Amino acid sequence: MNTRLPSPQPAPAAPAPFPYDGPPALRAPIAAALARVVDPEVALNIVDVGLVYGVAVDDEVVHVRLTMTSATCPVIDLILEDAERELDRVVPPALRICTELVWTPPWTPERMSGEAKRIMGW
Repeated sequence: MNTRLPSPQPAPAAPAPFPYDGPPALRAPIAAALARVVDPEVALNIVDVGLVYGVAVDDEVVHVRLTMTSATCPVIDLILEDAERELDRVVPPALRICTELVWTPPWTPERMSGEAKRIMGW
């Protein structure tokens, strides 16, 4: 008797750890790119710190909303540049990258991932 096992189904794409609106095929690469950006003040990536407020992708633009832990953050420009550089590595060349710095709602430690809180001892 020859019984066939069902073919394994691909796992569904993991949801981005921030609001994402765009093509499913870009969700994981964009999330991975942003996770490679480190906030040097806390030595954690900006996704785990909770600095990414959302990503929207349309036919022309990848729009990323970011915040900082403080308006007086001395590395704002560095983080924005790193985010754009990492996104440029994974986003199709036809799409423009727009990073927007937002302050509302204000960042709070509750935005941090469980792993980031554990590392920070919170």
